[in-house]
Amino acid sequence: MLRISSQLLAEIFAHAREESPRECCGLIGVDGDGAAASVHRVKNVAVNRKTAYFMDAQEQYLAFQAIEDAGHEVGAIYHSHPRSEPVPSPTDVNLAKQWPGMQWLIVGLTGDEPDARTWRIVDTSFHEDPHEVHDGARVDA
Repeated sequence: MLRISSQLLAEIFAHAREESPRECCGLIGVDGDGAAASVHRVKNVAVNRKTAYFMDAQEQYLAFQAIEDAGHEVGAIYHSHPRSEPVPSPTDVNLAKQWPGMQWLIVGLTGDEPDARTWRIVDTSFHEDPHEVHDGARVDA
């Protein structure tokens, strides 16, 4: 389960709104506990950016490097669906074959407010892997 602060989720929502009607994309860095620690926007260079995304290779590399330099790892890939529900499309399912085990956070913009859902995609099937939103305060046990 991806745990993400409301502030980081708001950053992803802002990215989705700014790029609409094109899809946005990026990476989420997570700490050792699996909690989202950072959001990294990556330029969408897909030919048809309204119905697909493809991360710019240089920006993707720099995002990976920033996540690694912070001592974190890539925990999820995010992108938006400006005109559809936040459910994996056939294109998403095909792309996921390159990222086995990755979580996918998809933001839908069809309603009054953005809707985010998190998924696990394996082969040609997918299932929702709900995320948890928190206020950002960490409680150490």
